[in-house]
Amino acid sequence: MDVVTVEHLSKSFGDVRVISDISFSVHQGEVLAIIGPSGSGKSTLLRAITHLEAATGGTIDICGTRILDGGVYADAAILRGALLKVGLVFQDFNLFPHFSVLRNITEAQERVLRRGKAEARDVALALLEKMGLAGKAAAYPCELSGGQKQRVSIARALALDPQVLLFDEPTSALDPELTGEILKVIRALAAEKMTMVVVTHEMGFARDVADRAMLIDAGVIVEEGPARELIDNPKNERTQAFLKRFSRGGPA
Repeated sequence: MDVVTVEHLSKSFGDVRVISDISFSVHQGEVLAIIGPSGSGKSTLLRAITHLEAATGGTIDICGTRILDGGVYADAAILRGALLKVGLVFQDFNLFPHFSVLRNITEAQERVLRRGKAEARDVALALLEKMGLAGKAAAYPCELSGGQKQRVSIARALALDPQVLLFDEPTSALDPELTGEILKVIRALAAEKMTMVVVTHEMGFARDVADRAMLIDAGVIVEEGPARELIDNPKNERTQAFLKRFSRGGPA
């Protein structure tokens, strides 16, 4: 089953085309790594899928529901229902600074899913334990490290029971020593067969964890295929040039 299907997607900001005719699918239980240089359209692609940016053209299906058809989005009720199946983890956390960690995770459950306070709290506490943050429920974001903030944001996304998680460079705002703890969480989710799309500059992680990898440059897909094969033996000259800048563990 395809959880996300994108066909001929395009996005322009005025006269500047950021995404040009991108098509791909994400299968249930699959991890897709999206790599490429900064400014290539990777983050814009995720934002178009989640309707944070309005696409210019193309189609998007989420779990069989078409939310974008020829550049026109579905009506609000259809769009809302489909987008509840998609979780997005931002590179800069986007936590509410005036909410406790616990409330950051329970708020959307109560407002969006209409869960009762007790159930939302139970879900939040279980996810905090899973993230290794069992003692941080009463803390506020300003009291957390960057890695802890990102783990809270992952717990917040998981609390809404998404069918697919999108990660927009989840380690780019972290110090190198904190990157490993986030990659460990994503590895664990991959082992649980969580469907994920991960925009990342961590080439070693993409090679070892993702099922497929896709290089985007200048708003188009340059090359895609099995992650290990694409990263170890890229066929396209542009992919080869990009990957020369990286060792297996990250930027050279």
